Order: sequence, then structure tokens, then C-alpha cells
Amino acid sequence: MSGPQPLPGNLPGSLPGKGDDGTTGHFHTDGDQTWHRVHPVSPLVRSWVAIAAVLFIFGRNTLDTLFTRGPNGPALSNAPAALILAVVASVVLVFGLAFFLSWRFTRYQVTDHHVHINSGVIFRQQRRARIDRVQAIDVVQPLLARVFGLAELKFDVADGGKSAFKLSFLKLEEAKRLRAAILARAAGVAVDPNAPSDVAEAPETPILALSPARIIGSVMFGSLTVTTVVTLAAVTALAIWSGEIGVFFACIPVLLGLVAAYWKAITGDFNFRVALSPDGVRLHYGMLETRAQTIPPGRVQAVGISQGPLWRPFGWYRVHVNVAGYGHDNSDHGSRTVLLPAGTIDEVMAVLALVFPDPGVENPFEVFAAGLRGPANKHGFVHSPRSAIWIDPLAWRYNAYRATATALLCRHGIIFRRLQVVPHERTQSISLRQGPLMAMLGLVDFELHSTVGPIRPVVHHMALDTGRRLFDEQATRAATARRLQRNEHWLTQAAAAPEPAAGELAPIDQQPILKEEHRGD
Repeated sequence: MSGPQPLPGNLPGSLPGKGDDGTTGHFHTDGDQTWHRVHPVSPLVRSWVAIAAVLFIFGRNTLDTLFTRGPNGPALSNAPAALILAVVASVVLVFGLAFFLSWRFTRYQVTDHHVHINSGVIFRQQRRARIDRVQAIDVVQPLLARVFGLAELKFDVADGGKSAFKLSFLKLEEAKRLRAAILARAAGVAVDPNAPSDVAEAPETPILALSPARIIGSVMFGSLTVTTVVTLAAVTALAIWSGEIGVFFACIPVLLGLVAAYWKAITGDFNFRVALSPDGVRLHYGMLETRAQTIPPGRVQAVGISQGPLWRPFGWYRVHVNVAGYGHDNSDHGSRTVLLPAGTIDEVMAVLALVFPDPGVENPFEVFAAGLRGPANKHGFVHSPRSAIWIDPLAWRYNAYRATATALLCRHGIIFRRLQVVPHERTQSISLRQGPLMAMLGLVDFELHSTVGPIRPVVHHMALDTGRRLFDEQATRAATARRLQRNEHWLTQAAAAPEPAAGELAPIDQQPILKEEHRGD
């Protein structure tokens, strides 16, 4: 199968240029008294499913009322036509009034420092988010919104996915302008004193694109196919055992669910493209619902690279990220946390370099390849001792870690291979876990806590002395790295942080929260 085609071009700078829509220009943030409203058809785009359901139910009941079956066939009901028209007009009026009030009482404002969203008719809601806390921002176009040329602007703050802000729906050009303004302010773009409200949209340079064949192949040879094969085998065995062909008909809903899962997986990642911009890594994907996702640099908390057994002959890997604000990622098949759906080792390294430019080693390709392919006992990796064979007979030599100058690499798994990368400054807390059996064997699990997401960095079954040494060393590395990472604005020059004097602790907001846990398995 053909793979992604790297696209040429120099990396963009911070100068104004073409955006992903091919336009250029400057965009304005709002003053304190300037407010905007979403597009008037937004309530229809948001609620079309509910409207269709109500119309279907009402239409069916109306037909049942209009026509009754008499002895000679259908006949008009005795219900007056004026009453039926009044009911229809009332329903239309209620919907129209609800749509108007929803649109009328929803307004937004983007200033230099905050995003304000006011909404609600009976229960009013006023929300405000600091722009410098924005973790990622998306421009989403569901199918019906694309018909009207609209888009939803969704951005997350560092609150575990519970404070996602949405502006639904705006004109596509307006959504892109707001994205440019928010990201530019969050990045700390220098303000022109002659035009302090002007914000230039950052250009983007395409990096790679996945072909449709790659997307389809990754789904067909993924875990979903394993589930399908197991399901079909179970249904066939049950039909043979019972001697009833009706078993297949009874399982039709399950089979339809599997078909729908294939469709979601393929259309969700279809036309996947990666681009680089001064305001972050931009991901474009989707067939029916398209999404333009921007992850600002420095917002990635952890990176996870995984490979299933069916992908091994093709050399494909999947790359996930933990981003504060994404939380558990309730989107279809967790697409928002996917940095690369299926890529070769070269493509993985190219994408990894966008969010983690300094791996802290001289030969990153060899180190990461050794960590992915295992057994990871080369290039500085430290794996489990031989005593771990009693509780992990197959994968004990594949459980390993490697600390570089900038990150901790955690490796585990033999059937499903996983390599997790956590920058030292993104360490939230660390712990050691040991149950009774592990205590007898002198083993311990080392766990590094990241933000909520698909990646849970852990090193299984380390020697007790090795785990304690890693605990102390990682605490020191995290404290040092966080002391040097003080500026949230990635396009401004961070001021040099003064080194604490001998015996003096770093400020409390620069120290990681560390804890050691001992609990049973």
C-alpha cells in the first residue's frame, strides 16, 4: 500500500502569510464593549436531529389522525382541518421562537487576554477563559454545517476536558480568523503599537499526508478486524451447535454495529494531513465531518507510540498524545488525541520532532527504534531483572526505561508494543507500586502520572533498587526542568530564570508534585 507523501517546503516563520485557506490578512481582537453573535441558522444546525425526530413522530401521528380505516378503506377523520393547521402552526412557532431566543441570547467576545461566551435564556451562563491557558483549538465542520458554509470553533483549557469552549456556528472564514487571533495572543505575538488589535494569521507548511489506501489498510488490519473475526467465529460456532440458521439473523444488529464501526474509523481519519505553523501543529482529517485541529507547541504532556501484531508486517505505528484539556477524548474513536493514525518509523520520527524537537540524545532514531522494536536492552535502556520471569514470562525483557537529557522513555509490551515519552518538565507526580508477590521477588512498578488521556506511562517490574533510584533521579530531573520552563508564550523569548542559591528551594509553583505510593496488586 502506498504511504504518505512528504510535501516540500521550508518551515514557516512568524511573519504574516497564507493560512490553510489560502488567504492572507490581519485580524482584530475585540474591545471591552464589542460583542458578536453566532450565525442565525446555528440552532438549526445544532438541533436538526431533534427536529427531524419531532417532525417524524408528529407527521406519523398526524397521518393517523387525518386518515382512519373504515369498512371501505381509508377515510378522512372527523378532526377539523383548522385544528390540525393550528397545531402545526403552534409547533413551528415554538421551534422558531426557541431558535430565535437561543441565537439572540448567545454572544461572544475575544479580547487580548480572554474569551467570553454568554448564553442561555432562562438559565444564563457567562463563561470566560484565559487565552494563555488555551491548550488546543479546533475548527470543526459537520456535514450539515458544511452545506451552509459554517464551522464550530472549539478550544480547550487545562481542566481535564471539562471546560471545552464551543462557538457553534460561525462562518468558516470567521472561525479561522478567531482561531488565528486566539493562537496569536496565546503565543505572545508582538503587538504593533500603531495597530494593537491587529493579529496576523500564521502560515502553515504541509509536512505529510496519508493516502486513502493507508487509512483503509490500517483499519482493515487493526484491532477492529480481530473483534470482527472473533464475533463471526462465535456466531458460526453457536449456529452449528444449535443447528439453527436463525442465529445469524439474530446477530444482524451486532454485525451492523461492526460495519458502522468500520465506517467511522475510515471516515474519521480519511484525508489525514499534518502541517506545521508557528502557532502549532495542525492536523486536518475527516470525510463527512472535517476537522482542522491545532495543537500549540509545549502543550503536549506525553506522547505514546504503539503497534499491534497485525501492523507489524507493514511497519506501521500509531501516535497518541496527552494534552491538558482533552481529558478522555469523547470524540469518535478518540481521534482528537491521535497525532498520526498509521505511520512508518521514519514518519513517526518526523511527527514526533514537531511536538518534541529535542529528544536529548545524539542518535534519536536508533534509540527510539530500539525502544519500539525491543527487546530494549541496548542504547541505554534498563529492563526488568530475571526474577520478573515468574510473573511476566514473555515480556520481562521488553519492560524497560531510558532517561534522556529532556525526557523519560517507558517501554513495555511484546504483543502490543508501546513506547511512552514524557518530557521531564511535564511530570505531574510519580509513584512506586509493590504488591505481596512483587515484594517477595524484589520488584516494583514505576508510574509517572501525566494529565488525563490515553497515555499512562509506566515501567513494569523493575528491580527494587533500580525503581528507587529512578524515583529519586526523576524527581530531581523534573524539578530542574520545570524551573527552566517558566514562559507560557512560545513565540516570546523567555526571561532567564535565576538559579536558586545553594540550599535554597525553587519557588513552589515550579516544583513538581511528587508522591510515593505502596499499594497491593
